Amino acid sequence: MPEPRAAAPRPVSAEGVDRLRRHLGALNTTVLQRLDATLPWYRELTPDERSALGLVAQRALQGLVVWCERPAAGADTVLQDVFGPAPTDLSRAVSLQHALQLIRTMVEVVESTVPDLVAERDQAAMREHILHYSREIAFALADVYARAAEMRGAMDSRLEAVLLDAVLRGQDPDEIRHRATALGWHDDHCVMVMAGSAPGEDQPAYVPGLRRAAARLDCDLLVGVQAERLVLVLGSVTDPRAAAEALTPWFAAGPVIAGPAVDSLVEAHVSAHHTLAGLGAAAAHPRAPRPTPSGDLLPERVLMGDPSAREALVDGVWAPLADAGSSLLETVDTYLALGRSLEATARELYVHANTVRYRLRRVSELTGWDPLVPRDAYVLQTAIAVSRLAEGRPLL
Repeated sequence: MPEPRAAAPRPVSAEGVDRLRRHLGALNTTVLQRLDATLPWYRELTPDERSALGLVAQRALQGLVVWCERPAAGADTVLQDVFGPAPTDLSRAVSLQHALQLIRTMVEVVESTVPDLVAERDQAAMREHILHYSREIAFALADVYARAAEMRGAMDSRLEAVLLDAVLRGQDPDEIRHRATALGWHDDHCVMVMAGSAPGEDQPAYVPGLRRAAARLDCDLLVGVQAERLVLVLGSVTDPRAAAEALTPWFAAGPVIAGPAVDSLVEAHVSAHHTLAGLGAAAAHPRAPRPTPSGDLLPERVLMGDPSAREALVDGVWAPLADAGSSLLETVDTYLALGRSLEATARELYVHANTVRYRLRRVSELTGWDPLVPRDAYVLQTAIAVSRLAEGRPLL
């Protein structure tokens, strides 16, 4: 059942409207004096800003006269009549809190002054008109700031998309810094990239929750939805592993890859390259945990032709072992070739099994990959193979 509409206020006589019109100048002066006396922030404004707000107050008072003459017609024009042809300009100059204080002060002056300006027979009707008009002013003000918020949200979304694209591509550092500052990127250290499948639901449904989750981690966040892929750029990360685990539930089912942390947003394209390369190769390692560090997928990335993965294996595995002497390389290569058997390796090398254990432990310390763990052994074996190809010569 539809709600009953509020009864229209009683009409104000032509004489009452005329008296109100003649006192508009004095009313406007009183409003400005009250603003100056009661609102400290108003006194700190520049002359141009005070003049602009004074114009709003003047239009509002003139609008009250129009409202008293034609209430029904005035309801449709309050927004433009009071806030001008570009109402969102007000939101850039004055915060919503200050705008509410401005309107409240103006209404208080009008309520305490205007009814006494008209004859007694018009005072009750005038109070009703002020009540209805002030309500329309409040609705119009809410509309102004809602539109401004929507515009800022749309602009921020476009700016975020442009910034994310520049970050992923590693474009001009000055351009990245400029756009990041405009978007409110707070701090520029310890940046990492995550990627995985985007949820099937509409973007507005989960992105605000994702931003709140990042805020609880005290992290800056850029969000990009590229077709079915969700890409996150996190800044001010204190614990990369914990941050990746906390945000993984926001991705859809499937692999979630976390790239290495870098020093700044300008360098985030390095983390992005490792992340997206890992996402492309993740299908070859279905038992990988969620999230998976991109560095845990180096063998699969090498198979996909990723040069950075080949470089990481050569520099992170082959080079340390080669620098440590031939015995470690010989031992781990023999151990892997003989099916990871300590005894067979010892017999092949004519050393004690404990010597093999010691050398394999040294391999783990130097490279971070433990030959006794099957997955790590696969990484070591791949590293030796790609290093042999890179060097173009045999192991020993």
